[in-house]
Amino acid sequence: MNQAVLENKKNVVTEIADKFKNSGSTVIAEYRGLSVAEVTELRRKLREENIEMKVYKNTLASLAADAAGVGDLKDVLTGPNALVFGPDETAASRVLAQFAKKHKALVLKGGIVEGKVVDLNTIKELSSLPNREGMLSMLLSVLQAPVAQFARAVNAVSEQRGGAPAEGDSAETKPAEEAAA
Repeated sequence: MNQAVLENKKNVVTEIADKFKNSGSTVIAEYRGLSVAEVTELRRKLREENIEMKVYKNTLASLAADAAGVGDLKDVLTGPNALVFGPDETAASRVLAQFAKKHKALVLKGGIVEGKVVDLNTIKELSSLPNREGMLSMLLSVLQAPVAQFARAVNAVSEQRGGAPAEGDSAETKPAEEAAA
């Protein structure tokens, strides 16, 4: 084998291994049966969320899986596969699962999340979760709810008293206001 070709393959294996290690998640999907237009549409949807989809030879991906310490991933590396690298744990699986609902030819197989090989069921569970911003907004609403309830309770107590100040709050200021008038 030509030395330049061998060196190029080593670089590709290193590139894939780095992506396995540095991505928030990696999903393996079989794209057999998708038209060029459908693959283009999928790539566009993935790009909108900063997700990268690449097609590599399975032998190179298998070598990279071993190099990255996720050798169990080799079980799903059969057939024409796309490796989808997401910036967080849920984005890639969410976009792929939504696309697979409309396009039955796209088959999710498994992947890597937080450095661990996961099966199809885990990928499907992750696909049902919102993205990072959605999770943060849910957390914020949970944190704000007690404060909002307390504010409503204070407001209700104030309205029950007829808007009058509570005992001792400003009794001393009334004579000063009357004297000024």
